[in-house]
Amino acid sequence: MHVLVTGASGYVGRAVTRRLLDDGHAVTAMFRRQDSALPGAASAWLVPDICALPTDAAQRLQSMQCVIHCAARVHVLRETLDTPIDAFRKTNVDATLTLARAAAAAGVQRFIFLSTIGIHGSDSRSGAFRHDDTPRPQSPYAVSKWEAEQALSALATGVPMQTIHLRPPLVYGRDAPGNFALLRKAVASGLPLPLGALHQARSFVSLDNLVNLLAHLVAWKGQASGPYLVSDGQDVSTTTFVRAIAQAMGRRPLLLPVPESLLTALAGLLGRADQIRKMAVPLTLDITHTRRALGWNPPWSV
Repeated sequence: MHVLVTGASGYVGRAVTRRLLDDGHAVTAMFRRQDSALPGAASAWLVPDICALPTDAAQRLQSMQCVIHCAARVHVLRETLDTPIDAFRKTNVDATLTLARAAAAAGVQRFIFLSTIGIHGSDSRSGAFRHDDTPRPQSPYAVSKWEAEQALSALATGVPMQTIHLRPPLVYGRDAPGNFALLRKAVASGLPLPLGALHQARSFVSLDNLVNLLAHLVAWKGQASGPYLVSDGQDVSTTTFVRAIAQAMGRRPLLLPVPESLLTALAGLLGRADQIRKMAVPLTLDITHTRRALGWNPPWSV
């Protein structure tokens, strides 16, 4: 297969590019900075602004059978825009739809969109999220991903191209960014951590499992469309997760059992209340539909 991977210099995009090359596929890697490090066997496609797709995009896409769309405007920890939803929509909705239209016109068979479990909300107190639950996105990022999914589904009704939306929770692994990087740095510091009383179950997905599913979908001969949830298929608490990180780093963490309410209050003084709140609430996924419909199971445990 000839596959286009957008956001190929990002955390997931770089990993899936390497995996597809190892599997023997031809890969065109779309990236936005000239100094980006890409696997040497990938064909480089420099697009400084994905919101302004080059005029030859449709022509270049004609040789490709699959698109894995990882490029996105993601969570911004310290947002400076007055109306961030506009920036999220420009990149995550408008640019995605422009690329998908070009891919459909070029005869691309499958368009895989990397979405987010945030479409379902920020906690699963009523039970594990399912693929067909009513969407309840709360952040501008999640809202933009949900709007992009709706636009892709509408496009797919009039073209033969399959559109698949993957909704992962927190993606972790070596050198992972975001909240996982914060946890890893906290464990590496050797300082006592007030995370010993966060016992709500949560779903995570390792980079290896997510990339395995993406590679599976490239080679898969079946028919698929719409949303699919992806996780490790094994739920653990934040406290257990932090202990596992420490074990992998060869450390003995000192986890203090600080009650959630007090921990959130203290984190608020440091501007971290939202991050602590996310780690304290339950967030679990039911991936039964993904297993059955796509014939895939996560190869690796937490």
